[in-house]
Amino acid sequence: MTERHGETNQDTERIVLVDGVCHLCQGLTRFIIERDPHAKFRFASLQSDVGAELLRKGGLPVDEVDTVVLIENGNYYVRSAAVLRIFRQMRMPWPLLYAFAFVPLPLRDRMYRYVARNRYRWFGKEEQCMLPTPELRKRFLS
Repeated sequence: MTERHGETNQDTERIVLVDGVCHLCQGLTRFIIERDPHAKFRFASLQSDVGAELLRKGGLPVDEVDTVVLIENGNYYVRSAAVLRIFRQMRMPWPLLYAFAFVPLPLRDRMYRYVARNRYRWFGKEEQCMLPTPELRKRFLS
């Protein structure tokens, strides 16, 4: 399923949940931060207590760490839908990638799952989640 409805503490904020020990996911987090000058997005690890609570609120499995989750205006988006919606809200040229939303969801998510299954082998893994710098700490939920 691509979209789940639930409530966040603040329905107007955008929260990105990622696998906190995955190098690819950490790279995605840094990529978003560098291209989000207005700090629209906040972040949490799927493995964190706050991440688990947000997953429960959205009716998503707490033990599933192979997806990116975007919580936006109380709606939950997963896998390729989450990534495309994130790109759509960045500065140019990244919103152009939203054109891939026209690719059928099963095909997009098949590709997403292929990368997700291989991400540790291709990109590596940490023993613990990335620690944000003091200036970025306010963008991470704790």
